[in-house]
Amino acid sequence: GMQSHLQALLSLYKLFCPEQVTITLPGKMKTYFKNSDGPWKAAITAVRQRNKGTSPLSQAVFLGTSQPQSRKRKWNAQLVIPASSTNTNNLEDSKEKNSVYLYRTSESFPVEQLRTFPQLLQNIHRLEFPSQMGSVLTNPLLLHYMNCVKDESIYLRLYYWMGQMLQEECTWCVVDNPCEEEFKNFLEVIYKAECFLQEGFSACEEFLYKTLPLWDGCCCRSEILKLVSWIPLSSFSDIKSYLYDPLAQLFFTSSIYFKCSVLESLRELLQNWLNCNVIQGDSEFSS
Repeated sequence: GMQSHLQALLSLYKLFCPEQVTITLPGKMKTYFKNSDGPWKAAITAVRQRNKGTSPLSQAVFLGTSQPQSRKRKWNAQLVIPASSTNTNNLEDSKEKNSVYLYRTSESFPVEQLRTFPQLLQNIHRLEFPSQMGSVLTNPLLLHYMNCVKDESIYLRLYYWMGQMLQEECTWCVVDNPCEEEFKNFLEVIYKAECFLQEGFSACEEFLYKTLPLWDGCCCRSEILKLVSWIPLSSFSDIKSYLYDPLAQLFFTSSIYFKCSVLESLRELLQNWLNCNVIQGDSEFSS
């Protein structure tokens, strides 16, 4: 008999090839297949609205997800180390104490007082990361700490924060987002942190894999290609479908400058892979 999921499949065939389906199907059926053209339709609508000069749209097109959150708080406000949860009076008192008090092991060392590398070395066992993980990206001392400690919870917090910020601020995935310069600066901050740590962020890798098929090759071109050079080594099938195929479509239809930029980015990607394998090989050999 005619089951609901079979009717949905036949209706999908009838939508694209009506001459192949001759039976009569009910007009109202449960939706079993999500419309994959949603992001493209919304993006095209946004371009039309922008060219007409009408009011901006509030619809998000980031892979069909929910609407973006309020942009009242800019992303760069997240990159300043906030005051810790310790009472402010206690912080002021601690500044007046001598260095012996600061280096006591009985309590945590507030990160907003971290100024020098010797301070980091002497307090590395009692540092607490700030509540706003984005502030770590612009602080070399905390990046050093991340590299030394390798705490999974730190990377997890950074992963969730960075993934959310990339989704909300992406200028070609959120309709009529005018803050391209801010987004460029944000991507540049991430790239510099990756160069410092000598490894890519998993949230950034996921962001690139999701958005490269929607990328026009122009918006934030330099910053995106820099981030591509830090994608971790994975299976060839993943690299081909998520990275090479989207770039190839742009490569064959773009200028010589874009072609050279892509080749340079892939050369740096290969170099980073080789360096990573050499380091891993040396560590395994020494152990």
